[in-house]
Parts: sequence; C-alpha cells; structure tokens
Amino acid sequence: MSETMKLHQAPEAVNLHRALWASRIMSAIVVVALVADGAIQLFAPAQIASMLQETGFAMDLTRIVGPVILACALLYAIPATAVLGAILVTGFLGGAICAHVRIGEMGSPPELVSLLLGAMTWGGLYLRDPRIRAILPLTH
Repeated sequence: MSETMKLHQAPEAVNLHRALWASRIMSAIVVVALVADGAIQLFAPAQIASMLQETGFAMDLTRIVGPVILACALLYAIPATAVLGAILVTGFLGGAICAHVRIGEMGSPPELVSLLLGAMTWGGLYLRDPRIRAILPLTH
C-alpha cells in the first residue's frame, strides 16, 4: 500500500473511532439516566411524588413505570436489541414530554431533559449502528 493511500485512510479510521466513543458515551448517559429514573420509581417513589402529582399520575403507577423504564434501558443497552430499545425509549420519553405539554409546561426542565435524552438515544445508535445510518443517511 502506498504512503499516500495510508495517509488518506487514517483520518477515516480516526473518525470512526471517535464516532464509536461518542456513541458509547451518549448511550451510556441515556442508560444511566433511565436506570436512575427506574430505580427512583421503584425504590424511592416519595422523592418524585410532587412531580407525579403535578403531571396527574397516581403514585401506584411507579410500580409499573419503574420496571418498564428499566426494561427499556436494558433493551437499549444490549446491542442485539438496541433498535427495539431505542423505539421504546422514544415512546416513553415522548409520553413524558406530552405529560408536561398537557399541563402547560412547555420548555420545562423535565421536558427538555426528555427531549435531550431522546436525541442522545438515536444519536448514539446512529453513530454505532451502520444499519441506522443506511436508513437515515445525513449526506446526499
């Protein structure tokens, strides 16, 4: 292989390496946030009682929502089920955003966090999964 060819391939390999690490970091943030939320729902629902009350959800729902969030996080964290996990995470976060819109909290911190986590969910998946990049190409 000529020296010129090696020089042209190196930046692409570096970019792929950076993209992979960026995807891992974004995905890890999403998983950690979801696991923390699911754990709070299951083990410390009193800490979020006021937020549940504001959005109109009953405290009893934490026993259902907690495991659902944890299942979504687990499915997203496993490479073989990451796409399914991303779809489910998107649905969950969309519901959270909708709950805040319904009570007139457009642009509230929980709503913005949900939006950011949703973007990071798909951004992380996009950077690490060539199938997603093939379906949603960002170039012409």
